[in-house]
Amino acid sequence: MPIPPSLRALLRTIPTLAPVSNRAVLSVSGSQATEFLNGLLACSVQGKQTYGAFLHAQGRVLYDTFLYNSPSPSSTGPTYLIEYDPTPSEAPTLTSLLKRYVLRSKVRIRDVSEEWDVWAAWGSESKETREWNWARSGAVEPVWRTSEWPWGTVNGTILDRRAPGMGKRMLVRKGETPADASTHELVGNDAYLLHRIMHGVPEGSIDIQPMHAFPIESNLDAMGGLDFRKGCYVGQELTVRTYHTGAVRKRILPVHISSLVSLPPYTPIKPSLPSTTDSAAIKTPRLRGSSTLLSTIAAPSIGSSVGLALVRLEHLRPDVLLVAEGKEEQSWKVEPLWPDWWPEQPPDEVHDLNSLA
Repeated sequence: MPIPPSLRALLRTIPTLAPVSNRAVLSVSGSQATEFLNGLLACSVQGKQTYGAFLHAQGRVLYDTFLYNSPSPSSTGPTYLIEYDPTPSEAPTLTSLLKRYVLRSKVRIRDVSEEWDVWAAWGSESKETREWNWARSGAVEPVWRTSEWPWGTVNGTILDRRAPGMGKRMLVRKGETPADASTHELVGNDAYLLHRIMHGVPEGSIDIQPMHAFPIESNLDAMGGLDFRKGCYVGQELTVRTYHTGAVRKRILPVHISSLVSLPPYTPIKPSLPSTTDSAAIKTPRLRGSSTLLSTIAAPSIGSSVGLALVRLEHLRPDVLLVAEGKEEQSWKVEPLWPDWWPEQPPDEVHDLNSLA
């Protein structure tokens, strides 16, 4: 369903600045840095800043990343700064992953997390419209109608084009405050989390679980993080096959939770149909599987919570009730929401969602 006015009021529309916590930064430099990263990232690396992901050989996400041009360019070749979530997981550390592929490439990899802080700013950008390319699988790609590079050309600052209204993202020297602090209201990291959730933008290891999440189900296609036409990269085969011949069965969506309760990530969300003896209901296909709750945050002003969830598309029916089940037989109603910016699939490309189970 669309975001109702009571939840829309949670969105901050004034110029806002917030730190982004739990982020690490790697430096990749050298004369072959561009070719090296282009062979690993699922996005196209053209010597410019961008957003993308490192994938496992079987096509699952290891790390979602922002790739910056260094604010201090080197005279010995390009220098990129990779921003990512370093939370320990089943995936190898990003440093060890990259070093595994260096071989004889002329690149240097360093952890520079102690040199940089990550900030996000939003609320001052103009309204944005974009066009979309749809695949029959349900994958979707943004079409950038701009003469300038869509992710921005100022080194160390990325225009966050994952969704309209996300603002921009900046690397700032450790301990310093961004220049925008003089014109923006400074808030905490929770405000940025709420901002992300209400725009339907997953980020980091909770929302995009390393070694488990598929890139298209995690909205990396719609957020501009996948290039389906570039040359080979790790994880390309399954990703491109899904794009051309597969079917997208799940998406990460914002959800409204009927309580202020704090539910842990990966709480299952189970579907149910209303009890009825109607013969037509008996013919309804059986609901399969469950959806999964990801990041959440309490919203005391509305007496409930919001979050992101990996939702099975077949559960997005008016007659389906979604319930998150906690301990001690407690349960809470979960209502999926459609972000305002999410593209509407053309009628001739719409699939029977029940056939995707």
